[in-house]
Amino acid sequence: MTVMTEQGDIAGAMSRVARVVEATLDSLLPSVPGLEARVVEAMRYATLGGGKRLRAFLVMEGAALFAVPEEQAARVAASIEMLHAYSLVHDDLPAMDDDDLRRGKPSTHKAFDEATAILAGDALQARAFEVLAEPETHADPQVRCDLVLALGHAAGSRGMVGGKMIDMAAEGRRLDAAEITRLQALKTGRLIQFSAEAGAILGRASPELRHALASYGAELGTAFQIADDLLDAEGTAAETGKATGKDAAAGKATMVAILGIEPARVHAEMLAAQAVARLEQFDERAAGLRALAGFVVTRRS
Repeated sequence: MTVMTEQGDIAGAMSRVARVVEATLDSLLPSVPGLEARVVEAMRYATLGGGKRLRAFLVMEGAALFAVPEEQAARVAASIEMLHAYSLVHDDLPAMDDDDLRRGKPSTHKAFDEATAILAGDALQARAFEVLAEPETHADPQVRCDLVLALGHAAGSRGMVGGKMIDMAAEGRRLDAAEITRLQALKTGRLIQFSAEAGAILGRASPELRHALASYGAELGTAFQIADDLLDAEGTAAETGKATGKDAAAGKATMVAILGIEPARVHAEMLAAQAVARLEQFDERAAGLRALAGFVVTRRS
């Protein structure tokens, strides 16, 4: 049984997952005494109490397709949320995007200081992999190794970090649609792809089913990034919880910049529809994942 309600209430289902994952994060990132307490509090500040938990939802829904125990899925979901939080902490630094606001509150480097924010991001990344490697995540060491390997691929120079490097190098340059698609596939899509695939890894699914979820995640990730770019162009800080209009001001390479607002919206909707088509073999069990694709391209935050 998936975490969707009978009425298909995606907002309610995501809220339920957020509560489960929030409790898991709280237990996996306990406060500590001593002089290192400040960096742990910065880790908790960056990770707890905010965000859509979209990546966590993907893990939990995907794992439910294979009857993975919720406690195991929640640990993997928490791991991905830690890694995602680390990326946001570093993105917000003055040397990167120089953002003072994140999720409606001061960015971590503003709430603490730049050095603490850097260390908090480093520690969150390390803790994310540590959690995946712990026996509590899965009894089978091969499954744990597969999770670590896949997340490392998604997060490193061939994934999120590589995409961020392209993003910074492309400021002020005009990229074509194929180049922007690759940028976004690495920067945002790979981590979302892993989140969708992680449940299949946990469930020791067949290569065919794992590939179907990975393909769904890859297309959903690109649609998500285009929707994010549309929010930056059209939304307000009150809606998004962060500064808007920064992509155009910085000359960022986005689909909105080269296609325009309405064509970019149509492209995102097309990608979401393609993602949904990948779920055919899961029947009604994938109702939550189908609903999520619609949520991704219509959200206002």
